Order: sequence, then structure tokens, then C-alpha cells
Amino acid sequence: MASVTRRQFLQFSALSAAGLSTSGVASLAVLGFSSTQVLAEVRQYKLARTTETRNTCPYCSVGCGILMYSLGDKAKNAPAEIIHIEGDPDHPVNRGTLCPKGAGLLDFVHSPNRLKHPEYRAPGSDKFVRISWDEAFDRIARLIKDDRDKNFIAKNADGATVNRWLSTGFLAASASSCESGYITHKVVRSLGILAFDNQARV
Repeated sequence: MASVTRRQFLQFSALSAAGLSTSGVASLAVLGFSSTQVLAEVRQYKLARTTETRNTCPYCSVGCGILMYSLGDKAKNAPAEIIHIEGDPDHPVNRGTLCPKGAGLLDFVHSPNRLKHPEYRAPGSDKFVRISWDEAFDRIARLIKDDRDKNFIAKNADGATVNRWLSTGFLAASASSCESGYITHKVVRSLGILAFDNQARV
């Protein structure tokens, strides 16, 4: 049996650990190196050139914080693309954890069935037609005003001022921030809408 010097053993161990991916971490741990530091270095390298954006998971009413990492070259007008999503460890709701639906957000973002533009289906039609955002906002505003002008109740049967609008309801998104939720509530109530609820209770 050929004898192996201490130097040769260390060189062979280092080369073996470097050549392995997942099991390389275990090899380094056996040799006395911290696997936590190794994993941190790998993660830093993976996301080194990305742009980090904080957001809220759009699924349920819990409102977990997420970190989205996008990769794109703005100088060369390359569109940014989200390549990684994980829980936000600084968020007070989830502290970096995500449920299975939240952990699969990357598939949700890149799904070919994801609706990215407003669409309109005319009465009696069997298909949706893509419209612009301006057309969508104008149509929503027009329908709101027409319905409010037609059904707004200023006084009840006893002559008391009520200023209410009962023919339209509004459902707010639970993934909104406290500030946007407060503004939404003030706008909806100022229109006289009483049927106002939040996704968190639905």
C-alpha cells in the first residue's frame, strides 16, 4: 500500500470537496469547516448580480413578505426577469417562511396563463377582447358614475340624510399595505358604498 503524506491527503480532500456540489458541503463539515458559511457564500454568488425587490405574497390574507430577485441589464434595455423568490426574514408576519403556495410563486409569475392586460367580454359574447389600461379605467369610472347617479339615496323615507349607495359593492385586497387600505376605505365610504369588505374576511 502506497503511503500518503499529510500534504497529499489535504490536497486530495480539498479537490474532492471542490468538485462536489451538495455533498461538498458535507465533506467540508467533516473536515471541520462551517457549512453555514459555505452555504452563505454559494447563495451570495447566485444572487450577486440581481436586483432585490420587497413585496407581499398575493395569495391569501396572511400578507407574508417576500423578496423577489430580478436579473436584467438596464443599460442594454434588457427586460428584467424574476429568477428567484423567497420569504423576507425581516417581515413581521412570516419571518422568512413561506407556505407551499408562496414557495411556488416563481411558477405563478412565469405561468403562460397569467393575465397581464385588462380584457373585456361584451354582453352575449363568448370571448374576451384585450383593451388598454386607459380604456379599462375609463369604463370602470363611467359605470361607477352612472350607477351612483341612478341609485344614490340621499334621504330615507323619514327624511333623514343617509347618503348611501346600495347597488354597488367593493372588495379590497388583503395584500395591500395599511396605508393603501386606509385610503381605499376612505374613498369607498366617501362615495356612499356600504357593501365594503376585505379579502381577509372572505
